[in-house]
Amino acid sequence: MTTPADHTPDTGRPGAPAPLPVPGPSPEDEAARRADLRRHKTVATGLLVLATVIYLVCRWLEATGRDGGWTGYVRAAAEAGMVGALADWFAVTALFRHPLGIPIPHTAIIKEKKDQVGHALSTFVGENFLNATLITRKLSEAEIPQRAATWVLDGGGAGKVGAEAGRLLDLVVNGIDPAEAEQVLRTLVVDRAAEPAWGPPLGRALEQLITEGRTAKAENTVIIWVDEKVRANGDTIARLIDERTPSWAPKFVREMVGDKVRRELEAFTAEVRANPDHDARHSLRRFLRDLAQDLQHDPQTITRVEGFKQDILSSGAAQALPATVWESVRSTVTEMARDPESLLRRKIVGWVTDFAGRVRQEPDLRDELETRIVGAASYLAENYAGSVTAIIGETVERWDAAEASDRIELMVGKDLQFIRVNGTVVGALAGLAIYSLSELAFAVF
Repeated sequence: MTTPADHTPDTGRPGAPAPLPVPGPSPEDEAARRADLRRHKTVATGLLVLATVIYLVCRWLEATGRDGGWTGYVRAAAEAGMVGALADWFAVTALFRHPLGIPIPHTAIIKEKKDQVGHALSTFVGENFLNATLITRKLSEAEIPQRAATWVLDGGGAGKVGAEAGRLLDLVVNGIDPAEAEQVLRTLVVDRAAEPAWGPPLGRALEQLITEGRTAKAENTVIIWVDEKVRANGDTIARLIDERTPSWAPKFVREMVGDKVRRELEAFTAEVRANPDHDARHSLRRFLRDLAQDLQHDPQTITRVEGFKQDILSSGAAQALPATVWESVRSTVTEMARDPESLLRRKIVGWVTDFAGRVRQEPDLRDELETRIVGAASYLAENYAGSVTAIIGETVERWDAAEASDRIELMVGKDLQFIRVNGTVVGALAGLAIYSLSELAFAVF
């Protein structure tokens, strides 16, 4: 029997792709199948040998005059059994190789006609399995939306969908190369932020906030914060002033100056806080309006903001931001995807359950889903069936012919040996019947 190691792969015409390995069982399963095939071949060949021995014994008995009344019947049966066994051995062997290595025409059919068989198979699959009319009818009869809703609601399908969705998310997130993810985030965030000048858009945004009166709350918050800080740190302010007063000044003068400044400062911040129309507030508003204009139109201000931007984006924290963000996203999504009780998994289960409930209760939704499913399948079958089935022919065409023949024989050869056994038995019975009828006919006439 030919094995993959007994031949050199045929690469076909110049420039053709290298032959593809032919799919096969595991080594253990293949060894068991080859042993089973050899055993069935031995049985079939043994019957041929047995018929041959019986025939020769009968001929010897006839040649030596020891012929009994039964010898002719047995000889005819054995002779016909030999013919049947040889004929079926030739037929079975001719499927896979040249019998006895003789290149008889129309033998080694699978090896010689592999490409035609592959393309014929692809055509058969396309016409009988990927037929748009057949698919449409079968899908319409299947009631897929209703069955899916029943599986989700009554068969525990929602939990399974949640688990599979979590597993898919886990695989996708952890399958992404961290360096590539970091580069994408850097391009989308850091590099994109570095492209435009920050000054003009910041100025326009600030000007719009001022126009819409949205800076008033922020202004009041800042004034309240300053007032509270001044009151909470009065002693610190007095001490700082005291430390900066000339050392030759009398101590009571230093203390008096520090206390005076502290009280005046507290009174000033309190007055600004209490009076919405205070001059300090107007000054702050003018400063913001001027800042908004400078950010948009003053080259020096724009340049300073750009320098500030470069300092930020070139800092270690900004450069490490994409890697930090991706690792945070990856670890969070992974944890949620693997935890059955996470918010993500529970949300997926909830969405699936709610949608399945709607499908069960709303006939219009079921009909719409069924129409979409059938339409999509029909469209794919009409437009891409040829491309799908062509894969069969192209794949078979790239298989090594001898290896493909060997694999096919390994898969179906055991069953084909029964043809040889049946040929021997049926041939023997047919020979016995023919001889018996001829003897009976001549005896009568």
